[in-house]
Formats: sequence, C-alpha cells, structure tokens
Amino acid sequence: MNSENKEVGLLPASLIYPEKLLRELLKMGMHQYLESLAELELINRAPGYFKFEQHSVAAHSFKVTEIAQFLGDVEENAGKKIDWRLLYEKALNHDYTERFIGDIKTPVKYATPVLRSMLADVDDKLTENFIENEIPTKFQDAYRRRLSEGKDASIEGKILAVADKVDLLYESFGKFKKAIRKKFIQKCTKKVSQRC
Repeated sequence: MNSENKEVGLLPASLIYPEKLLRELLKMGMHQYLESLAELELINRAPGYFKFEQHSVAAHSFKVTEIAQFLGDVEENAGKKIDWRLLYEKALNHDYTERFIGDIKTPVKYATPVLRSMLADVDDKLTENFIENEIPTKFQDAYRRRLSEGKDASIEGKILAVADKVDLLYESFGKFKKAIRKKFIQKCTKKVSQRC
C-alpha cells in the first residue's frame, strides 16, 4: 500500500469493504456495546397501566436528542455558547443505562431521596462494571463521560433536562388528544343512535 492510500482510521476502507469494518469493530471490543443498542428498542418506556402508546427507550432517546438540538439552537441564538458534541452525547445516551435496570417511572424513582440515591448507586455500579468489562480501555473515559448522569448544571445538562420533560409533555398531550377524540366519537355515536 503506498502512502497516498494509507488508512488513518476505519472509515476509508469500511466505506468500500463493510466486512472489514465489522472485523475491526470485533477486534476493538466494541461489538457488545453496539449489539446492546438493539436492547434499547425492546425496553418499554414508563411501563405500567396508564400508558397511552408504547414507546421504546431508543425512540425516546432519539426524540429527546431532536428536541435538545432545537433547544440548543434557541440558546445559541440567544447568545449562549453550546458545546454541541457534549449536548449530543448527553441527549443520545441519557437513558442508555436503563438497559441494566429498565425504565422506572419518575414518580417511583423520586418517591424518596433514599430510593433515588439507591437507584442511582445501582445504576452507577452497573454502568462502571459494563464500561470496565465491555469497553476497550482506550475508549473507557469517553464512555464514562457519555454514560454518566447528563442532567447537570451545565447549559447542555439543563437543555437535556428540559428536552426530556418536553418529550414527556408531548406524550401526555397525545393522551389528552386521544381522550378528546374518544369523547367526540362517543358523542357523535350517541346522536346517530338517537336518530335511528
């Protein structure tokens, strides 16, 4: 191979030879992490009785990232400096660790400070164990940053917290719209049946 064709990373050859990329990812030890992303599609968000529509943790994370992106634009237009890489990392990964213990409803999670602390401790320990055992050493610091609690005092952490609530608000709004539609249909059905 001459110096003009020398590969710097995985991308140049992987665009032509995807099987080379897969072999490299397996060698790098990232297979377990990448495979685990599919598990987020199988975890239902906020499981339980009062559920309007099924949402996976993966779908929720995507929506929160889109909302955070918009809110980042709003803040940037207002003169705030946004660390876009940090914002995207926080938003995309904010619920990744739910693959370890599932999604626990917010009212339960925050029922008592003791319970919240215990759940956070379990989450932290399982995340650290995952990073130490599944992520190659040279990437561990990056994944500690990505998989740590994203809602913090930084502008990016505040944006994430708001984006998460906006998604919840839209889920609730959908439930509200469905209830209105149902009442309307019942009212129309009643009127039609009275005319028959």
